[in-house]
Order: sequence, then structure tokens, then C-alpha cells
Amino acid sequence: MNRFGERFMMTTFGESHGKAIGCVLDGVPAGLAIDEAYIQSELNRRKPGQNEFATARKEDDKVEILSGVFEGFTTGTPIMMVIYNTDQKSGDYTNIKDIFRPGHADFTYFHKYGLRDYRGGGRSSARETAARVAGGAVAKLMLRSVGIDFSSGISAVHGIEAQTLDFTYPPQSPIYALDKTVEEAQKEAILTAKNAHDSVGGVATVKISGLPIGLGEGLYYKLDAVLAEAMMGINAVKAVEIGEGIACAQLLASENNDAITPNGFKTNHSGGILGGMSNGDDVIVRVHFKPTPSIFIDQESTNTANESVSIALKGRHDPCVAVRGSVVAESMAALVIADMLLLNMGRTMDGIQGYYN
Repeated sequence: MNRFGERFMMTTFGESHGKAIGCVLDGVPAGLAIDEAYIQSELNRRKPGQNEFATARKEDDKVEILSGVFEGFTTGTPIMMVIYNTDQKSGDYTNIKDIFRPGHADFTYFHKYGLRDYRGGGRSSARETAARVAGGAVAKLMLRSVGIDFSSGISAVHGIEAQTLDFTYPPQSPIYALDKTVEEAQKEAILTAKNAHDSVGGVATVKISGLPIGLGEGLYYKLDAVLAEAMMGINAVKAVEIGEGIACAQLLASENNDAITPNGFKTNHSGGILGGMSNGDDVIVRVHFKPTPSIFIDQESTNTANESVSIALKGRHDPCVAVRGSVVAESMAALVIADMLLLNMGRTMDGIQGYYN
């Protein structure tokens, strides 16, 4: 499936070394003011080649809106956005044309489809996530108009954990760190791995603020379940936590329950979600990224003839994919919330009568 969402729907297209990547958004309400400079600024947060902590691939990631917007406002018809690839070096991949890279989708794509685009992973490349950021930016424009805000940053690198989460700090940090007291240690871990031709994993934390109570659809389209699905669909993500996450299993209920007062919840172990629905508190999502599998160390593998080979990669790769992955996680969260907001509008007769009367 290349489509995500039930009411606010996004379909992405394109490959890492193809002519372009992009997305089509369907279900965006008419009359939404589109700020193209804002959409571009979101893509700039993710784009490669900005510093030593990211891949050296140079892409402007200039987004072009082809349809669905007229005189600055959405028309209610599908919005198509395209981002042209300008800095492909496909020759870096000719040596692995018939070889499966450890930790990549090469092996599974080949066995599922009987062929694969070996140039940077083709469709399975994280290059595709630029389209998700573009789509998420449109979702944020819609949600911002009703007071819902998103922020994110890096809370851990190679096991070096943030002690506090300051969501105002990431724009000042080249690795989008949430805790400036451990930022230098996190940066050193990334560069140490990079200089050793290796890579490290990391954790991005996303905060969603201003949600109304009740977003989420009962048993089989729960808010936390769909958020987890959206995050797990991001390249290199291997685990997702909501609120207290895995630490819940080590607590007593008396420790984990969030006491309720007339003024709201005393704590937020739930991460802002109860029974699969938003409870009005901040939604907190931790997204765990594995180390970038593209490393410049000889590795054992096989080829398409199932012969044992040694593989040495070329190319330009992130030493810590979590860094640029944080804005992708934030964008996917925005797409989920936009979808949930539209789904929620028709759940009561008051909502239906309020609109049609």
C-alpha cells in the first residue's frame, strides 16, 4: 500500500534515484490557506547535506504544488506536490546490483517482486520520506488553525538519554537535540561512529499539544494504534512508545495511573491517550530508529544466485538516521491527527446538526 489515512489521505510516489518523488493528498477541506513558504521550511528541516551529522547528498528539496490549490487556497480537490531529485549518484550502486545489503530491504523486495531497484534502495529508500514531510506540512496548516501544535527532537543517541525535554531547543541544534546538557556527548557519539565508517541509532520524541478530548476510533482505529502504525512505517523505525511506554510494565497501577482532578490530570503516564482516544493532555510519542544500515565496513552477505559474498558499500549516508527522522515522525503524527479530526466530526448528532443547520 502506498496510501495512508481514511479521510485525510496521502499517497506517495517516486524512488530515490528516479526523476522525482512526491505525494497526492485527498480529503483536504476546501478553503485552507496554503503557506508555501511554511511547507518549504518543513522540508528544509529534513533535507540532506546540511552538516556533518547528515548524508552529504545535496538536494534542495524544492517542493512544487501542481494541483488542488487556487489563489492560495485549497479547492477540495486532490493536492499533488512534487520534489525533483537533482543529486543522484547511481554509479555508487553498480557494485551491489546483484548483492543484498545487510539491514536493508534489498533481500525482501527481491524475493517478493522478483526484481529490485538497487539504486539507493529505490522505493524503500528514506528519500521517499520527503514526500511525507510535504504532506504533513499541509496537515499542520489545517491543524494549526484549530490550535493543535506539533514539536519534536532527539531524546537519545546511542543510549545517551536526554534528562530533560526542552521542545524549544531543537531548532538551535544541528542534531535537533532536546537536552543541550547531553547534546555534545550525542554529537560525539555520531561523529565517532561516522569516523569509524559505522553508524548509531537514536530516539526521536514527538509532542502533540492542543488536542480535543475524544480523537480516536474505538477498538480498531485507536489513536495510539494508528500513531504506532504511522511511526513503524517510517524507514529504520523498530519500536514506538506512547507515554510511559515499556516502563509501564515495571510499575504498579497505583504508580502508573494518572490521577484526575477538576483541573485535569496530575501526571501524564498515559501519554495523552486513554482507551485509544485523546484525553486532552499532550500526546507524547517516542520513536526508536535503528543504526543506518549503510556502513562502509566489509560485511558478509549473499547475491541473487544465493552465493556467499563480501560487500563493501559506497555512497553517501546518514551516520544517525534518527536525526533527520525526527521531523518525519512529527509529520506522520500530523497526518494521523488530521485524519482523526475529520473522522471525529460526524460521530455525534450534535456535530452533524451543527454543520447542516
